[in-house]
Amino acid sequence: MAEKPRITITNKRAGFEYHIVQKYVAGIILTGTEIKSLRQGHANINEAFCLIKDGEIFIKGMHISIWKQGSYYNHEPLRTRKLLLNKSEIRKLKIKALEKGFTVIPLSVFFSDTGYAKVEIAVAQGKRNFDKREDIKKKDIARQLARE
Repeated sequence: MAEKPRITITNKRAGFEYHIVQKYVAGIILTGTEIKSLRQGHANINEAFCLIKDGEIFIKGMHISIWKQGSYYNHEPLRTRKLLLNKSEIRKLKIKALEKGFTVIPLSVFFSDTGYAKVEIAVAQGKRNFDKREDIKKKDIARQLARE
């Protein structure tokens, strides 16, 4: 029996734009048409970010495309979605996110072994331009070494 391919939606810009400090895995509350569209891989988290409000954490700016067979039951593509974390984890995230220069961003969306949609989020610190140039130099050097 063939194994199903793993669907992972990643934020490719996160590693370039931010220094990742700490990672967490959170569940996400989705509607029926959202999960069907996500299973097909029709989502984008490049512009998404997380916000903490009233002791709860939400993901904003995550685009999940409309499911074609959804009729009038379809979802709004850019709606704010609630994430599922422990209160202690949310408290730690909030303390760190309130520090200057830190933010909470999603890194990837994937399906667990049990079939639930999960979001890997991280506390991140924004990079400056010289940090980004250093990363580009390292990638170029690694690419040249791989060619030789």
